[in-house]
Amino acid sequence: MATVNSEVLGLGRWGRRKIADAIVDLGDLSIFAFQICAGLCRRSSYTTLLPISYSVGVRSIPVVTITGLFIGMVLAVQAYAEFYHLGLATRLGQIINISVVRELGPVLAAVMLAGRVGSAMAAELATMRITEQIDALACLGANPVHYLGTPRFLASVLLIPLLTILANFMGVLGGALICIDVYHVESHHYWENVRGYIGMWDLMTGLIKPLFFGAAIAVICCHRGFYSEAGAEGVGRAATRAFVLSFIAVLILDFFLAMFLNNLYDYLWPQARHML
Repeated sequence: MATVNSEVLGLGRWGRRKIADAIVDLGDLSIFAFQICAGLCRRSSYTTLLPISYSVGVRSIPVVTITGLFIGMVLAVQAYAEFYHLGLATRLGQIINISVVRELGPVLAAVMLAGRVGSAMAAELATMRITEQIDALACLGANPVHYLGTPRFLASVLLIPLLTILANFMGVLGGALICIDVYHVESHHYWENVRGYIGMWDLMTGLIKPLFFGAAIAVICCHRGFYSEAGAEGVGRAATRAFVLSFIAVLILDFFLAMFLNNLYDYLWPQARHML
């Protein structure tokens, strides 16, 4: 009995310690995010924005293009059988396009950004930390968070909506390609049923979410890199944790943003329906 009580007590202490560490990390992350946002007012934060934007945006185009194309194709393949048996094959474009524009496009673009760019950010900053380059910047009078973190934050927030638009376009194109060229759905009726189905609110919803996704990815990945553990193992662990935490943050934000935007749409519908 004493052994069981000691094990339960030990488990309780371990759980409390983990909760306390999580709260401390969350507070530290919030302070770090505030420091990054404070750097938006400083001109020195924009000196490296262009090369970072090239790395974040232009180099992400191939992976986002391929991902968006194939997600639209997969949706078409999975949905065709059910819609065909119901005699609604020409309406496949509606479910494919609304799924891509409102949910899959933003989330997939964010996941690709976290995997390709976020991990690289964390690994790069972690390497700078263990080689004392960040300390050297501080000794030279520059604020490392403003100089290194703010440009990456800006590039992620500003460019992920553009990547989302590309993912949406390729998803719509991939779905239409499979439906029309593979399953021989009549193209006129396919596009006629799609036209007007996606409104301005759907497009806005698909572009508002990526702003929060990009901000969360940049803050989490830069924070993991700045506070990396020493050694090559620490760099690898920082990159891994950055991606995992970013992926979880994207899914959590997507859930709460979807609920908020849907409720907001229901609240504003009498006034907004004339604008859509």
